[in-house]
Amino acid sequence: MSTATVADDRRNATPKKQQRSFGALWLLLPSMLPILVLSVYPLLRGIYLGFTNARAGLNVEYEFTGLANYREMFADSMFWSSFRIGFVWTISVTVIQFFLAMGLALLLNEKLRGRWLARILAVVPWAMPPVVVGIMWSLIYRPDAGLLNEVFYRLGMADLSRNWLGDFSTALPAVIVVGVWAGLPVTTVILLAGLQGVQKELHEAAAMDGAGRWRRFRNITIPHLSGVIAAITTLNFIWNFNSFDLVYVLTKGGPGGSTMLPMLFSYQEAFRYGNYGYSAALGNVMVLVVLVFVLFYLRRQLRET
Repeated sequence: MSTATVADDRRNATPKKQQRSFGALWLLLPSMLPILVLSVYPLLRGIYLGFTNARAGLNVEYEFTGLANYREMFADSMFWSSFRIGFVWTISVTVIQFFLAMGLALLLNEKLRGRWLARILAVVPWAMPPVVVGIMWSLIYRPDAGLLNEVFYRLGMADLSRNWLGDFSTALPAVIVVGVWAGLPVTTVILLAGLQGVQKELHEAAAMDGAGRWRRFRNITIPHLSGVIAAITTLNFIWNFNSFDLVYVLTKGGPGGSTMLPMLFSYQEAFRYGNYGYSAALGNVMVLVVLVFVLFYLRRQLRET
């Protein structure tokens, strides 16, 4: 075949490839259109509002104010307090969830009687809406007729009973417990799936060489789960940092702002005080924080690919 013939074939193939590409884009359009309308446009709109003085009201005109919202934000002690509380909440829930989920996944991975029932029960909190979880735990924490104080009373430890969600010293730890309980099933299921992918022959060979349980777990299980651990930890950090509904139902950020997460602070500024521009600026900062962890997750995924 001559060089001219090969060149002609390549020129003829190029339009066909372009046609296939355009055809694929048309097929993707029905699924991409809702994402563009419901996700991308609101995100871009929120980024723009963060640089304006937009406020609540009908037909209220607003103007571009540059970095005024951000200068006000960085001088606001409530902003720094909400981010400090948000990081305490996020790190605590993520770390505790991981260790409890790892232990539970290891237990459910063993050949125990009734293991199927335990796996079903472990997923129950995952199936419950966050609002229902918040209402249920608010009843457990009630100071007058709550289950937790009742247990302390019946055990003769009435001194430990208190208003768990209304006390400055216990509100945040109490909310963290609920966050761990609500998110534990997701982490457990993912880690359990990773454990079932570890070859049993490796453990059997290591056991024959005299390696104990802890050594096999450290040198075989953990290295094989490193990708799963990095993925679920990063995603949990993002999900927990963006938490809103669970904490809103439990405390609404109280008492005295002791559980005021960044998302609650942004919500309060927008729908309680009508500072839409300032609230959007808060959201932009949160997007930047989350974006760091999203980029870390994507970088790891691309590296593994």
